Amino acid sequence: MIGFVSASSAGEAAQLLTGFRQGLATVGYREGENVTFELRWAEGHYDRLPSLVAELISDKVAVIVTGGGEPAALAAKAATSTIPIVFGVGGNPVRLGLIDSVNHPGGNATGVNILTATLEAKRLELLHEIVPDASSIGVLLNPTLQNVVAQTEELKVASYRLNQSIKLLFASTDSELESAFATLLQKRSEGLLVTADPFFDIKRDRIIEFAAQYRLPAIYQFRENVLAGGLISYGINRAVIPYRQMGIYAGHILKGEKPADMPVLQADKFELVINLKTAATLGLTFPLVVAAQADEMIQ
Repeated sequence: MIGFVSASSAGEAAQLLTGFRQGLATVGYREGENVTFELRWAEGHYDRLPSLVAELISDKVAVIVTGGGEPAALAAKAATSTIPIVFGVGGNPVRLGLIDSVNHPGGNATGVNILTATLEAKRLELLHEIVPDASSIGVLLNPTLQNVVAQTEELKVASYRLNQSIKLLFASTDSELESAFATLLQKRSEGLLVTADPFFDIKRDRIIEFAAQYRLPAIYQFRENVLAGGLISYGINRAVIPYRQMGIYAGHILKGEKPADMPVLQADKFELVINLKTAATLGLTFPLVVAAQADEMIQ
């Protein structure tokens, strides 16, 4: 039995679980035939994760797979040192305390480092290229995410290098998100960077709606945001990485391999996706330096 716990929601992870199942199938495991799943969702409420992990441990799962980044991975690691854990995280798993080293994880955890939380400076640079005359760019951060300090410092350094003023806005609940939006308008920010965080993924539709209503160019971490009407994204294609590889790793663990001996894999391909229809609505023309980097342009 595989336990799957995510900081995100069932709807948000539906396509990702398909990739996970495909990975499992490549090593001979198919749900309903020779393996079963126990699924748990925190719906963006990270404080629920310890109890959800405890349920999986009580169910005596053979391996715990964590989705939605650092919050779920750290909750699992804190709860057990014996049950194997397969994670997908955006930050540095060594600094997070999940593993001893990338090549030799040690302990009971391994997985995929998708590096998305380390790309905030690149996202700010792209947005700055799109709106070079913006007096201020709003940055949406979740104060409860373990990576928030690293994200904040990275953005401050990048803003200084780009000579771009930024306004940091913090939200981890619906009411805080609305307050952040109000502050964004009050400060007359002319762009929005939505940092890598599962809560913001769940609130995708609301954030995109706000950006469209107030004609704010916004950049996100995943292509799903662009498909839903967002302007631009820069990050991994998570339908392929990391969930398929996490399925492969979970299958190998079921066959008897030890997480301690399985190197943590790192994403090595990032995609830039642009929504041309949204750009036209905002009256934006992408600079050649940005358009030339695009992996996909959605009409």
